Amino acid sequence: PTTLNDIFVFRLHLLPRSSRLVHDFVVIFSVVLLGLIATGMFQFWPHSIESSAEWSLDRRSVHDAPLVRIPMSSPIPERGDLSCRMHTCFDVYRCGYNPKNKIKVYIYPLQRFVDEVGVPISSTGLSREYNDLLSAISDSDFYTDDVSRACLFIPSIDVLNQNSLRIRETAQALAMLPRWDKGMNHLLFNMLPGGPPDYNTALDVPRDRALLAGGGFSTWTYRQGYDISIPVYSPLSAEVDLPERPRRYFILSSQTAIHREYRVELERLKEENGEALLLLDKCSNLSQGLASVRKRCYKGQVYDYPQILQESSFCVVLRGARLGQATLSDVLQAGCVPVIMADSYILPFSEVLDWKRASVVIPEEKLPEMYTILKSIPHRQVEEMQRQARWFWEAYFSSMKDIGMTTLQIINDRIYPYAARTYEEWNNPPVVKWTSVNSPLFLPLIPPRSPGFTAVVLTYDRIESLFRVITEISKVPSLAKLLVVWNNQNKSPPEESLWPKVAVPLKVLRTKENKLSNRFFPFDEIETEAVLAIDDDIIMLTSDELQFGYEVWREFPDRLVGYPGRLHLWDHEMGKWKYESEWTNEVSMVLTGAAFYHKYFNYLYTYKMPGDIKNWVDAHMNCEDIAMNFLVANITGKAPIKVTPRKKFKCPECTAIDGLSLDQTHMVERSECINKFASVFGTMPLKVVEHRADPVLYKDDFPEKLKSFPNIGSL
Repeated sequence: PTTLNDIFVFRLHLLPRSSRLVHDFVVIFSVVLLGLIATGMFQFWPHSIESSAEWSLDRRSVHDAPLVRIPMSSPIPERGDLSCRMHTCFDVYRCGYNPKNKIKVYIYPLQRFVDEVGVPISSTGLSREYNDLLSAISDSDFYTDDVSRACLFIPSIDVLNQNSLRIRETAQALAMLPRWDKGMNHLLFNMLPGGPPDYNTALDVPRDRALLAGGGFSTWTYRQGYDISIPVYSPLSAEVDLPERPRRYFILSSQTAIHREYRVELERLKEENGEALLLLDKCSNLSQGLASVRKRCYKGQVYDYPQILQESSFCVVLRGARLGQATLSDVLQAGCVPVIMADSYILPFSEVLDWKRASVVIPEEKLPEMYTILKSIPHRQVEEMQRQARWFWEAYFSSMKDIGMTTLQIINDRIYPYAARTYEEWNNPPVVKWTSVNSPLFLPLIPPRSPGFTAVVLTYDRIESLFRVITEISKVPSLAKLLVVWNNQNKSPPEESLWPKVAVPLKVLRTKENKLSNRFFPFDEIETEAVLAIDDDIIMLTSDELQFGYEVWREFPDRLVGYPGRLHLWDHEMGKWKYESEWTNEVSMVLTGAAFYHKYFNYLYTYKMPGDIKNWVDAHMNCEDIAMNFLVANITGKAPIKVTPRKKFKCPECTAIDGLSLDQTHMVERSECINKFASVFGTMPLKVVEHRADPVLYKDDFPEKLKSFPNIGSL
């Protein structure tokens, strides 16, 4: 019988020779064209993810991915090596050197893994959260589609929720990945580990040496410096906007599935403290579904969740069946300070985030003392923690993209530690927008000791006190020059022969107008980088105190380093800032009546001070030191440094007529200054700290001759 192929050949032979040549050319061209198309398809799909669109659920479903059957006899990875560290289970040499100091991350092509009878390894396939995570990585600078350049490999197998996985088959699928190599340089993301009844705190899927970004680590399962503790993502908080609300409650508990013993203790605290504590639970009168998830109830009253979290200062985050709770993310978004009671829990991104600034961690056994513990925290500190909590959410918790990028950045910092983010970059909200460098001074790490410092003494007509100050300063070893800014246009300075004899150059600079800002003018005579601004009545500082202050400034040349410390506070009754000169545990300013700083700030003060601040200072003859603190803090984003324990700086011989700071209206104006300057700057740049710098041995029971600064003074 004749076949279709015979008919085709027969007809071909009947064609004229010229027609057969044309036909042959068409056939050859078609074969070449089909080959090029096939080559392109195999080269670019599905091995390459050039944009997030390739990972979009709208463009490509897991059902469109190639099907891979897992033989029953496929190998299973080892359970996981608890001794793994970056230097033992991670090949850093694969990452190599690159000018951008960025690791390269490869995402495996999407595949559908099924067992021998066709049952998938996951009941849910690719979740929207994992799809968003892979899309963000493929859009980032970390991503590469060249597997040979990759330093880190991320499977497209979704293990975020262990409840949806078949443990054995998922492990076999991981082992089948072409670059698995016992999990070396592979990263898995898991937010809901373990399952009933034990609820292990790490993913139960055997994973060899793979790194685990896990959402519920305990100190027993977390491999320090290897694994990364990540938050449990909360889609609830990502779907709602939370505008500011008044804080009506002191403590709020909103979790619905907490242990009965904890709930009993919370109810007892509620009875003792009344309206200060709001104890919510799930609403029994609502049908199950999304609507009920967004509601909480207390004695029949229904509250919107997570919006209600905004109305409390502190929000309780207790351990549930798992250590990691999505509630933590909701609480942070609301700017409510989380009170975390989950013993052994490794907090999310704790490798880089300072949780003491945004949360209160209390042992579970101290739940009965929670109210007393929280009441002991100053209100100003609570407000700072609320702001920090909200910023943590915005920067690191608000989306799967943020969680993924933070995880990769932590790994990147481990591999390129010389280019790693600093503590300040991880933990300080970006109030100051840096350009190309962090320090505006372009200084070496530590300025050389040899040039010393220039002392600039502002004076009017206190001759005796001025001469005593000059005499004391001249004893400081690092003094390079003395400049006296003579601010009295009605009186000439003393004759040269009457001035104290000092070993360094001394020059008197006469000003044209009596302005406080004259002390910060960038005089050409200032040739050193360091400037000591000092008033003509600061006669109590010893040469050791001044020398030590200079040594501290050399370590921190972009800071104000001074002796008299002051603080700014928020007055809740008046609704504005207040200047505080009383002795406290905190400091946010150092007065420039005795302070070291870089001469660059003289230029900024004179020519770049925002708004009308400089003119306002000169008109009111007050607050030039506060203005300088605002300026430096705004430029650097850093707090000043108070040195030595001395707190009393009053001139014993001075009267109210002699000094400006003794006027009764002076202190009132200081508070007005802070509010005005904050308004001009558009923010409050001052930073509050609770430390000062002292010489190492100054209080030790050592012979005086062994101490570098024996005469450090007293209060």
